[in-house]
Amino acid sequence: MCGIVGFTGRDQAKDILVEGLRRMEYRGYDSAGVALEAAGADGAARLDVIRRVGKVSGLASELEGYAGQATCGIGHTRWATHGRPSTANAHPHTSCDGRIAVVHNGIVENFAELREELQGRGHVFKSDTDTEVLAHLVEEAYAERGELMAAVRDAVSQVVGAYGLAVVCADEPGVVAVARKDSPIVIGVGEKGSYVASDVIALIDATRDVVVLEDDQFARLSPGGVEYTDAEGRPIEPAVTHVDWDLDMAEKGGYPDFMLKEIHEQPRVVRDTLVGRMTATGELDIDELGLSLEELNDIDRVYVIACGTSYHAGLIAKNLIEGWARIPCEVEAASEFRYRDAIITPSTLVVAVSQSGETADTLAAIRDARIKGAKVFGITNVVGSPVARESDGVIYTKANKEIAVASTKSFIGQVVSLTLLALLLAQVKYRLTTKQARMLFRELGDSAAQIQEILDGCGPAVREAAAACKDARSALFVGRGMGAAIACEGALKLKEVSYLHAEAYAAGEMKHGPIALIEPGFPVIAVATKSPTYDKTVSNLMECRARGAVVVAVATEGDDEIKKIADHVIYIPRIRDCFSPITASVPLQLLAREVALMRGCDVDQPRNLAKSVTVE
Repeated sequence: MCGIVGFTGRDQAKDILVEGLRRMEYRGYDSAGVALEAAGADGAARLDVIRRVGKVSGLASELEGYAGQATCGIGHTRWATHGRPSTANAHPHTSCDGRIAVVHNGIVENFAELREELQGRGHVFKSDTDTEVLAHLVEEAYAERGELMAAVRDAVSQVVGAYGLAVVCADEPGVVAVARKDSPIVIGVGEKGSYVASDVIALIDATRDVVVLEDDQFARLSPGGVEYTDAEGRPIEPAVTHVDWDLDMAEKGGYPDFMLKEIHEQPRVVRDTLVGRMTATGELDIDELGLSLEELNDIDRVYVIACGTSYHAGLIAKNLIEGWARIPCEVEAASEFRYRDAIITPSTLVVAVSQSGETADTLAAIRDARIKGAKVFGITNVVGSPVARESDGVIYTKANKEIAVASTKSFIGQVVSLTLLALLLAQVKYRLTTKQARMLFRELGDSAAQIQEILDGCGPAVREAAAACKDARSALFVGRGMGAAIACEGALKLKEVSYLHAEAYAAGEMKHGPIALIEPGFPVIAVATKSPTYDKTVSNLMECRARGAVVVAVATEGDDEIKKIADHVIYIPRIRDCFSPITASVPLQLLAREVALMRGCDVDQPRNLAKSVTVE
């Protein structure tokens, strides 16, 4: 995943591009660059390309001395796929003559073949990236067609893969050509000119009305507006989306980092995701799913497909769907699901979970499932995202913009949304009565206040536990039942932000191998809340403690016995076991952040990671 931005208008492009890149830096931050249209001493137009390895702040520093007067340009912040982070591999990439510049989000799957052909025709490559072939393809097509938009259409017709593309040409001043296939592009027009970006956050100051470009659509931006065409160059009228959230959602709001801010936003996420979901008669109201109650009642198998944190939300959903609705449910890594011949029929429901709604593997799995006749629901945080558009129905998690790379509030939103889906399936299958569903919904809503209670009170216990873990080389997370799924998410968070190796196991598996890791001082973090398997979990922790482990327990308020086993206890309010993932995950998020800070890590932008994975 990378971030692209472009502007053409009546204002200086440099500052607009840099600010847009800053806001999209969560999409990638190993290098950044801009291409600015400027005039030479003879008055002829040229492209000034400035690139820098590292974060956008480094590029901004380099541009402080830029004296050009450019009112059109494109910019890019990169997350490396082809080619290591370097100045040569940073975008924008240019044609041989330097008259055309390209920024690209996505992947050119046939780049090796195209590169060989282009080199055979005399093109000289300066990078190891797949993107550079696009600059040379546009250069060739422009020489033949003499018009930038036509050249871009010709170029991408030769490409296999995904692209969000913005192109400028010194011979067509003030024009930005845009193309899209399987990679997000939003376009807007404001008082100062026309804008394009990978994310609406880069446009929010200029306009609230944006066009989300569809696959195989193109746009020609000029200072006076935007022209939209299809792959044949025919004019089209795209739908306009109004954005109703403001920039405050993307600011830290007084917190030291976005991760902490977003952890503290989780009570609101729970409330917003639930609002309006229960009717006065006690029925779940999720009409955007797009299926009738009869069609839902016909569902006899559920697959939850997801990656990373979203996969762990799926593990929680499996317990709920099978426990409440009594429907067989499997949770699959999207990257594996698409490559095996899963049993899918018209009565199969595939639930695709993706924070960004643009995860490449999840999208591919959706398409395969639809071809095989399955019903597809999306669970995503981004309105108008590819997952939302390609699903039969969608539940939005209402987390709003999440900036920190490690997902926190989006995870909670996913768990709550999947819980609603499980309740709905149980209702239509008549496994839960209206009274039972209403009671469970009310208790689910209570979790918002309980999260707030945890945030207000667990700080000292989290810091003490983090101090005991920060110098370890590895850690083990354990739990049973729901606790095992939460342990998986806790281990992932610790790995993501602190770079401390961590693994998660069902506690009952300890004696089948993992206990060999235990030595004096080894951290074992346990989800040991009151549940049907509590006594078994405690027994497993006693085995760890006997071998010298430092035990950190997330436990239920009022449980004094756990203090006899655990070195550090982080208490959370008592809650029904089926809802424990919503509350028990919060101290594990805080613990991961605290350990990371003690180890000197950047919690918002962990190394090698980006917010979403838009290539395989």
